[in-house]
Amino acid sequence: MPELPEVEVVRLGLENHVAGRVIEAVEVLHPRAIRRHIPGPLDFAARLAGRTMIAARRRGKYLWVELAGADGGGEALLAHLGMSGQLLVQPSTAVDEKHLRVRVRFADGGPELRFVDQRTFGGLALSDLAEVDGTLLPLSIAHIARDPMDPRFDAEAVVRALRLRHTGIKRALLDQNLISGVGNIYADEALWRSRLHWARPTDRLSRAQGLAVVAAATEVMREALLAGGTSFDALYVNVNGQSGYFDRSLAAYGQEGEPCQRCGTAIRRDPFMNRSAYSCPRCQPRPRDARP
Repeated sequence: MPELPEVEVVRLGLENHVAGRVIEAVEVLHPRAIRRHIPGPLDFAARLAGRTMIAARRRGKYLWVELAGADGGGEALLAHLGMSGQLLVQPSTAVDEKHLRVRVRFADGGPELRFVDQRTFGGLALSDLAEVDGTLLPLSIAHIARDPMDPRFDAEAVVRALRLRHTGIKRALLDQNLISGVGNIYADEALWRSRLHWARPTDRLSRAQGLAVVAAATEVMREALLAGGTSFDALYVNVNGQSGYFDRSLAAYGQEGEPCQRCGTAIRRDPFMNRSAYSCPRCQPRPRDARP
């Protein structure tokens, strides 16, 4: 699933290609892509026609475009990419993608915006905007915590909340209500950098350890953003179809059997929440008090 760096790359691409453009028409080719819009495809398309896309925003893994129009705005087109969702900017003459779900045409006749999703776990929705804790957000994601790229992100507050939890550190890092944007890839990378095992109990962390892992998560995601994100296959691409290349820099995630870049010990893969956790057995020893 795309994490913060990958979604931010898509946001930047959207900002460059759709901000200020007026929607002429919307075509919903698969109703599952807008399943959260209860009135259905015709209402979804009608409510978007004539609206102006103002700016692309993001919090964590969620992406939205603020809308303006005859009704005065106050609404956003919210997108979650799920496992395989793509927002692509394509010439109107381009052949339709096999898994094209929603097409947005613009009044200027220029390139159209397409939502492509092979597995249909992602989707688009309309959401009212409201000010939440000093930030204008879609109401449907108001519960999502600030991410490390947010100027108002408070690392000390996150660490205090982290140390009050009774769970493993990786599970806590994946909790989008605590810190948003971190997924399986960057949690493993942050834990490797801070030399912490993924099962380390959060209530056994020192303040320094908590700050170190949050700083490592921030650092690795900034580096990934500069590389265009992490792409393992064609399911994650920028709006222009280009893939990121941070996978070449991964030290832990997906490196089972490869030598640790610090000590040379083979990276280990463990089952974790129906997924995997990667770590170095020597640099990140499993604590004795780790919970199953």
